Amino acid sequence: MKKRVVITGLGVVAPNGVGLKNFTNAIKSGKSGITFHQNLKEKGFSCCIGGIPDVSEEKKLEYLTPLQLRGFNSTSILYGCIAGIDAWKDAGFSVDQKSSLDYDSGLIFGAGTSGIEKFREAIYKIDDQQVRRLGSTSVVQTMASGISAYLGGILGLGNQVTTNSSACTTGTEALLMAFERIKNGKTKRMLVGSSSDSSLYTWGGFDAMRVMTYKHNETPEKGSRPMSATASGFVPGSGAGALVLESLESALERKATIYAEVLGGNINSGGQRNGGTLTASNKEAVQKCITDAILDASISPNEIDLINGHLTATSKDSLEIENWTKALQRKGNNFPLINSLKSQVGHCLAASGAIESVASVIQIKEQFVFPNINCVDVHPEILDLISEEKIPRRMIKKEIQILAKASFGFGDVNACIIFKKYIE
Repeated sequence: MKKRVVITGLGVVAPNGVGLKNFTNAIKSGKSGITFHQNLKEKGFSCCIGGIPDVSEEKKLEYLTPLQLRGFNSTSILYGCIAGIDAWKDAGFSVDQKSSLDYDSGLIFGAGTSGIEKFREAIYKIDDQQVRRLGSTSVVQTMASGISAYLGGILGLGNQVTTNSSACTTGTEALLMAFERIKNGKTKRMLVGSSSDSSLYTWGGFDAMRVMTYKHNETPEKGSRPMSATASGFVPGSGAGALVLESLESALERKATIYAEVLGGNINSGGQRNGGTLTASNKEAVQKCITDAILDASISPNEIDLINGHLTATSKDSLEIENWTKALQRKGNNFPLINSLKSQVGHCLAASGAIESVASVIQIKEQFVFPNINCVDVHPEILDLISEEKIPRRMIKKEIQILAKASFGFGDVNACIIFKKYIE
């Protein structure tokens, strides 16, 4: 018999709020986390704005020891550790380096790049023939599974501990991989999430592709404009999101707080066919990903109250809305409410799926819809598909039973997950 899967813990490190309380208050009020960064201007970037979480030196010491922080230079791992430890504690578990090995708990924590600044540091030392000065943690800080290695040891997890990487789909994919493992009885719980470096070396390639906005260097908070006619490209962001997924049976046994239930979902690829490319989605595959997710969740498209879209503030936003209307067979005033967290935090790349899933679950738990800021002029192609009131510009209280969250990534990869309000 398949297990029901629920969410019992949340953690987040986002450009507009570090920690669950700060982040919740920020998304409710529509607080932007986008700021100007002088180092981007000095390096010749066209886009000199971005979303970087504010993490003090004192904050770091709450999560990592002075020994762990010696020679440490990986924002991706730092963000992942903070979000992951917070989610673990929020689920009701303690963090004890001397705890017994827990074979009933595992970890899937994704990343696009890990420790790119540390990698750069290592390259220069090797080129200067200073190999012996690299330090003992240069490997773990730069390997793709660095976050999983740190968190797995800090928390003493004995089930599967691994990392996934699927561009901007990474976080949502990690959730669905963990969901399947718990549903099939392979483990009782999984800590899942994804993280992304705040580094100009991560963002530089996107600037070169001219997919990031260059029009708002003087007005950074207005730069990220999903679904807007005046959107001119995405704003880069960084951070991490983490969630504890657990079998309902285990959660009830522990009397844990249950934020929401995971009903199902789907992961697929467009194979870079039928219009899909390395950087653009095959719309047929996107629609199939959504319809198959709905089928897996055993719901009707008409039951979806809210969509948390991928919606990056590029020319593809209209196409994404079109894909949703076709997959759901709902348009105009019959379309669900839809929002994009990227209006507030920018596009957090590999971390986006996890951070946005945390925001999605918060909305279900607290029964509200956060605002799409900067969308003062909805794109006319979108207005041809759905009613303008389906794109809230202010926070609204709303009964949300079912929420669909989707992510679409470079390489023509897709993921869609269905969350539901948990009712005892």
